[in-house]
Amino acid sequence: MSPPHGGHPRLDTMKTFCCERCEARVFFENDLCGACGAQLGYVPAEVAMASFEIDASGAMARLSPQHGAPLRRCANHAPPVTCNWMVDADDANDLCLSCRTTHTHPALGKPENGTYWASIEVAKRRLAYSLLSWGLPLPPKTEDPVNGVSFEFLEQIDPAKKVLTGHDEGVITLNVAEADDARREQVRAQMHEPYRTLLGHMRHEIGHYYWDRLIRGTAWTDRFRELFGDERMGYAQALQQHYTSPLADWQQRFVSAYASSHPWEDWAECWAHYMHLRDGLETAASWGLQLDHAVPGTAPVRAEAIAADDATLQAQVINTWLPVSQFINAMSRSLGNRDSYPFVMPDAVLEKIAFIHQVIGAGVRGEVAMNFGTVQAAPAPAPAAAPAEGVTA
Repeated sequence: MSPPHGGHPRLDTMKTFCCERCEARVFFENDLCGACGAQLGYVPAEVAMASFEIDASGAMARLSPQHGAPLRRCANHAPPVTCNWMVDADDANDLCLSCRTTHTHPALGKPENGTYWASIEVAKRRLAYSLLSWGLPLPPKTEDPVNGVSFEFLEQIDPAKKVLTGHDEGVITLNVAEADDARREQVRAQMHEPYRTLLGHMRHEIGHYYWDRLIRGTAWTDRFRELFGDERMGYAQALQQHYTSPLADWQQRFVSAYASSHPWEDWAECWAHYMHLRDGLETAASWGLQLDHAVPGTAPVRAEAIAADDATLQAQVINTWLPVSQFINAMSRSLGNRDSYPFVMPDAVLEKIAFIHQVIGAGVRGEVAMNFGTVQAAPAPAPAAAPAEGVTA
């Protein structure tokens, strides 16, 4: 089995991957097979890990005989990012699609900033893996300035001027200190949050982005308001009310306390949980997970990935995801850790998540138009105005 390469923390892959040369298990972050030494690279168009060897000219030659399209590494394969995604050899872009969505990274004069940036990019690649494999567009703002997405990874320099994680018209800002495990845990405890991770931040903020792309001004608006509430209510006032006097019975209708603050936050929280459970079930199914004793006296539960056109999402969450998440939590406790998925899903949340699944499926299949315009070349957007230190990528 190939260990992670490049020093980044491993996040177990949704799909399982094998080296094309020796068929050893490899992981999503690997760029080298620990069993046979083959070079590895993820090919987004194939949703697959490819194996390569370096030929006499220094080019990467694909080892799988059925694939002949020339590929090269993303320019961010160099440290500190060590991106293992591949780019078509004739692509005018030096960077892979995931890396092209990064507009600003922290200044690298501090060694820890390189480590933070690398960890954040690992989480973003996993985010991009899911979105692209579902068929959702993820255009960088440099290529679609109106409807694209851009990530700003900023370091807070002035204590009086905070860098806050958030989304604004396709620009997602993340304080790089979130990549410091100790600090993130401290904030999690201070905020009384059951869960706080880099990938969780990414999934929540990208949910805001896709609300703009999939809901705003579309035929889904009325149904969204039925389920989540009217987003036209004052956002700043709603957040202030939440922090001053949080909803006491939020557990009845929301997946988290923060989700109860405003319909936009409810959508983003539910979007993040939809990604959690869909990717979690894909991982479990890919590994062939079967729980023989999920519910004593009943038939075994076999994990199954959620299909894009699955109309029974709510039933699958109840019958499959809940037992799988309970098993994951039990394993976490056995290893001395907190529950990995410390959430309960009331019927109201299941209905919201089923709606998100319906919206994504209809958009990807072309049944309902998404808010993505004609892609056009444009200069990179200006860096975020936050008082922070960063370097435009």
